[in-house]
Amino acid sequence: MQKEGISTRVVHGGHAKNAENSLSTPIYQTSTFIFDSAEQGGRRFAGQESGYIYTRLGNPTTSQLEERIALLEGGESCTAFSSGMGAISATMLSLLSCGDRLVADKTLYGCTFSLFTETLPRFGVKVELVDMSDLDAFQAAMTPDTTAVYFETIANPNMKVIDISAVSECAHRIAPNCSVVIDNTFASPLLVRPLSLGADVVVHSATKYLNGHGDVIAGFSVSDKERMERIRMVGLKDITGAVLGPQEAFLIIRGLKTLKIRMDAICANAMKVARFLESCPYVDAVYYPGLESSPCHEVAAKEMRQFGGMISFEMHSFDEAKSTLNHVRLCSLAVSLGDAETLIQHPASMTHSTYSREEIEAAGFTDRLIRLSVGLEDPEDIIADLTQAFEAACGK
Repeated sequence: MQKEGISTRVVHGGHAKNAENSLSTPIYQTSTFIFDSAEQGGRRFAGQESGYIYTRLGNPTTSQLEERIALLEGGESCTAFSSGMGAISATMLSLLSCGDRLVADKTLYGCTFSLFTETLPRFGVKVELVDMSDLDAFQAAMTPDTTAVYFETIANPNMKVIDISAVSECAHRIAPNCSVVIDNTFASPLLVRPLSLGADVVVHSATKYLNGHGDVIAGFSVSDKERMERIRMVGLKDITGAVLGPQEAFLIIRGLKTLKIRMDAICANAMKVARFLESCPYVDAVYYPGLESSPCHEVAAKEMRQFGGMISFEMHSFDEAKSTLNHVRLCSLAVSLGDAETLIQHPASMTHSTYSREEIEAAGFTDRLIRLSVGLEDPEDIIADLTQAFEAACGK
């Protein structure tokens, strides 16, 4: 369905007929599958015959979801996981071995940062962090023996946008066999398709925009068939066992049907909120790639269809930031993102608490930073809630 429009692919992609011709994908709530004979079971375990064996190794509901995500990202194959960190861990542990070298951006989701700076080095993986928005600095960090490169489409939490095409070209020129891995959670394939820009692997926390309703934890990894077979059979089957259940797969398939509508509305709301924050006297700085004042705006305009629903902004002090969070009424004080509800949180003490103060500074954000996931409410109501929270926090 690559010829079809993105809205059509979101609704119809990966859908297969079933025995009863139901419109909705059936939930195959089973742990195991019956073989016709001992010989068939042996052939399936030997990889000589396709078919389902055990839900840890594959399930029809999950398979339809994987086909749809691969189609949306423009990849050959996709593997679903029970969380975004399951997808990231399984992917990186499949691609990296003891003695390998990883170059990653300095600004990452807190648990990814912890995986790269604490866990991978314990297994003998060499990790170097660099600001990839500085292409010269990235090129200086690259060596011919680099095995993998990793960054986020929109960096969490300072909304930095990295030039995917330029970084991918540089990485493959210096280290032709390296894998460029991109976390596309903040953008979704509706806004950016990193594989089409030169990346090799895309990972997602499907908990966020892809599901969109705050009721599922899930993740995806998308790539070519060869890499994905390794990630599925090593990273998922043997290392993490982070298997997505069929019930959760069904809910994401349902959520995907409204992805285009949700993203259009959220992006429009976010632009209005960002422009309000840019002119707000209580706010010291705003980070949103859709604003012309953003240093990333030119790159974002080149590679993104729209600018997303994530905004970060700095208050004048840590105390004002904390007090603002304690005074919101409509916005929900909660981590995560991509839901129908607007969510607000404090990265330094919450999602990025794995960073030290020095690492926070190096990553390009402060303890005055607030992260906002704009939802589907009327934008005027979101702005009104932020206004009253600012006034209460600042004693106005």
